[in-house]
Amino acid sequence: MKKYLLFLLLCTGEYTFAQQLAPLTVEKIMRDPKWMGVAPTNFRWTADSKTLYFNWNPENKAKEELFKVSATSTKPVKAAEKEDEKLLSLNYTYNTDRSLGLIEKSGDIYLQNFKNNKETRLTSTQERESSPFFLTSGNVVYQLGDNLFEVDLKSAETKQLTNFVKGKKAGRPETKPVTEQDKWLKAQQTELFDIIKKRNAETRSGARGGRGRSGATSADTKPLKELYTEDKFLNGVTISPDGHFITYKLTTPAQNNHSTVVPNYITSSGYTEDIPGRTKVGENENISQGFIYDTQKDSVYAIQTATIPGIKDLPDYLKDYPKELDTLKKKNADRPVNFFGPLWNDNGSTAIVVATSTDNKDRWILKLDALTGKFSLIDRQWDEAWIGGPGISGFYQGSTGWIDNNRFYYQSEATGYSHLYVANVTTGDKKQLTSGKWEVQSVQLSKDRSIFYFKANKEHPGITNFFKIGVNGGEPVQITTMKGLNEITLSPDEKYIAINYSFMDKPGELYLQPNKVGAKAEKITQSTSAEFNSYKWRQPDMVTFKNRYGADVYARVYKSDNPHPNHPAVVFVHGAGYLQNVHFGWSTYFREFMFNNLLADNGYTVIDIDYTGSSGYGRDHRTGIYRHMGGKDLTDQVDGVKFLVEKYGVNPQHVGLYGGSYGGFITLMAMFNEPEVFTSGAALRSVTDWAHYNHGYTSNILNEPFNDPIAYKRSSPIYFADKLKGNLLMAHGMVDVNVHFQDIVRLTQRFIELGKNNWELAVYPVEDHGFIEPSSWTDEYKRIFKLYENTLKK
Repeated sequence: MKKYLLFLLLCTGEYTFAQQLAPLTVEKIMRDPKWMGVAPTNFRWTADSKTLYFNWNPENKAKEELFKVSATSTKPVKAAEKEDEKLLSLNYTYNTDRSLGLIEKSGDIYLQNFKNNKETRLTSTQERESSPFFLTSGNVVYQLGDNLFEVDLKSAETKQLTNFVKGKKAGRPETKPVTEQDKWLKAQQTELFDIIKKRNAETRSGARGGRGRSGATSADTKPLKELYTEDKFLNGVTISPDGHFITYKLTTPAQNNHSTVVPNYITSSGYTEDIPGRTKVGENENISQGFIYDTQKDSVYAIQTATIPGIKDLPDYLKDYPKELDTLKKKNADRPVNFFGPLWNDNGSTAIVVATSTDNKDRWILKLDALTGKFSLIDRQWDEAWIGGPGISGFYQGSTGWIDNNRFYYQSEATGYSHLYVANVTTGDKKQLTSGKWEVQSVQLSKDRSIFYFKANKEHPGITNFFKIGVNGGEPVQITTMKGLNEITLSPDEKYIAINYSFMDKPGELYLQPNKVGAKAEKITQSTSAEFNSYKWRQPDMVTFKNRYGADVYARVYKSDNPHPNHPAVVFVHGAGYLQNVHFGWSTYFREFMFNNLLADNGYTVIDIDYTGSSGYGRDHRTGIYRHMGGKDLTDQVDGVKFLVEKYGVNPQHVGLYGGSYGGFITLMAMFNEPEVFTSGAALRSVTDWAHYNHGYTSNILNEPFNDPIAYKRSSPIYFADKLKGNLLMAHGMVDVNVHFQDIVRLTQRFIELGKNNWELAVYPVEDHGFIEPSSWTDEYKRIFKLYENTLKK
């Protein structure tokens, strides 16, 4: 009878505790993620903006398929891949009035006439032509190999613009010393033979022709200047729209670096095979020099970094090393920089270069005088920690571009949050378009260059929406309204938006909406499986607490409906450091989301914290870990436990934590430096010594080991291994090319030498940094769950 009543309740939808019928297990949630359903991806519009294409796998097949939906429909259908892909919007480079477009396809250049819809193939070679570009004259420039070529569309004539030559310019041949005997013989020849007298006279007057010489040119052809690249790499070859200037970079590759090797033990050959790895932080970097070729003067000169304001400034951390600081002051050298650009305005009158110092402290927006190679300053962003934030990253030019021939836009953290700015390069005036304690996360200029579309977390740090604002400023106008994460793909005509929308307990689905304020977003896809939907996934409490420094820290809390009598708690620590996981959308840590639900089902309270160093909260939060990883980012975890004790009744004697990569690093630092707070920890694919991680990430935060050893010693877990008291599980993939297996082996050896007993290491022979095999995920999380069950509930 009870079974019959339960059946009726399920049929009528009145029984809502489905998880009680199908309890979560590690084996269930760590299967191939296809069991959950496969969300749509890779959204792209047709050139006419009538149809959206995307990849999807609603039937859980072996691989995803191509689907399409009309902009005015809500019903997706399967697409005929070979036929329909031809309609997709292509990434053309346009002329001024957008009547013509250039594109590279399969290594050749094509010209598209949009007025008559005619396509013309401009090149057909075995080699690759790339980077097509319209000059203001209407001619086309493209790159073939190292060199630029120009096509006159009226005459169909092609001419070469550059002549880059590998190697060095040959100098004069060495001459032997002239002896008295040599002089006497030469004078004798002149005295005896009339032909010698005649040729000597022709040589002095220049009358003798080039008969018999190689390399002669016709009278109406001027030889191209040879631009020698020596032993350097050539890159960044660009031409100004008027064809006057060609800029390029020559890069000297780093010397005497040591690349790491990752041994692979499980191979088809049966032999151990080495995987080439990265270098470590502090290794030498490539050095680049920018050059300008003036095609009218036929001359080359270097871009002058000495004209960059503040190029000799030294960072404050060097005050901890007075001898080194004194040496650098005496040296008074220019800091090395990386250049991005130049970015030319439409008429070719002005070029902007984005430059970043290799010590990560400076970012300059610079106006380049192409006639002299000198710079004048548009904007300078200096940070004693490191330059970063949305649209600003030092590894590319960021969100930058021209509005018109005088106005240039960019993003800056000058106010503490990444916002949008416009500079008039003629007058020097700058205007901040957006402001507030929120971030502009991405920017797109409208086709007519009158509007900025941007994604921002204006409402809440964990909610992103789509906005627009005029290029002259004003109040931002919000276009999307769904509470969660909204990732936007704008149609080419800017009339529609495709939205990849997700919520905390709902993976991403496709929605379509007219690009209008107040318009309704229509749901297009339903991807989650019946099995996934049968469990009532928690929407964690979105909370904030004050850390010990008075700053707001955001967190997710997974409450247990039936807490264990010990009232245990677990802290989940997200990876990457600079990443946001406390938001209203579906997490990239979906396995951990499900595992946190499993823990809550089993009586644990779980907290997931966007600790200091996480993204989404502005400059101070981002850089709060400068020179001390495992400082404020660790104390935020401790303060989070205190919050759980006060607000959720957690027993402070029964707290564990876990995390991978940066989360594994924090777990180690917590187990070593906060043993009274954390009883047990699971450190997965952990950094154990920052001196062994990569350069690009680590040098931003800790400078370099040989320049700032203080920062590395207080930030690396291996220096604190002697303080381990609690129960530690470590897990690491043996073919991890990001955080090398060597990292965990070195820490393991420290434990052995220290005589520590309460630790264990699980190794995964076929796994890289991000695990692939469900069996590996299952084994790892079974061990984590067992650790907590055996240590936090007893």
